[in-house]
Amino acid sequence: MNRRWVRYSFLGILIVFAGMQTVRPERSNPPVNPELTLAAQYEVPDDVQRVLERACADCHSHRTRWPWYSQVAPASWLLADHVKDGRRHFNIDDFNEEMSLKDVCQEIRTGSMPIKGYLLLHPDAKLTGAEIQTVCAWTQGARAK
Repeated sequence: MNRRWVRYSFLGILIVFAGMQTVRPERSNPPVNPELTLAAQYEVPDDVQRVLERACADCHSHRTRWPWYSQVAPASWLLADHVKDGRRHFNIDDFNEEMSLKDVCQEIRTGSMPIKGYLLLHPDAKLTGAEIQTVCAWTQGARAK
């Protein structure tokens, strides 16, 4: 009786997991309009640009690299939501006046960004103290072109 319960439980979990795969979130990389990028609107030093590309661009640009696990639910749902939310708050490729550069400094200084889950899978995105200082100094002195 116990084995039968385990077998049916496993089968039920397998059916639920397979069913979850039918709910596919949108994973898109819209085209980049060079006139709307952060670099088109602000002078962005090379060292700051490298940090933004390495640690921020996957969620905060239109050039997201979608790894294999972004196609498997429930990870696909979580990643698509993080990218959508990230692009809405700060987008390197579609920067607008509502997005504050000072918020970037605040988020990285407090350790809120990059998020811990991202750092687990992308340890190279972890910012050093010097990188945080560099980005924050730039955000405080950034001048629009």
